[in-house]
Amino acid sequence: MKNVIESFLEDEISQQEFYDGIIDFIDSSNIRCGEYECNTFVIKKMDHLNFIIFQEYVLQEGHRTIHESFTIFKDKLISSINKFAKKKDFK
Repeated sequence: MKNVIESFLEDEISQQEFYDGIIDFIDSSNIRCGEYECNTFVIKKMDHLNFIIFQEYVLQEGHRTIHESFTIFKDKLISSINKFAKKKDFK
């Protein structure tokens, strides 16, 4: 089974538009904390430097379950995303 960050990158950095939205959210100094809902993953901004990324499954009656998550520092997250995006020739 591939690790969660690889799954996140493959699922969410699939188009330039998705890449732009995610990078804008991560890099924005105006958003101190909050969530960015991607296609299958959620990026939770804990503060301006720390993030939790998880795949969310919504069950009946609005309940949700989270199977795996990982925490990551802003610089490492941006670096991982940009490295993956470069392979896809995104700007």
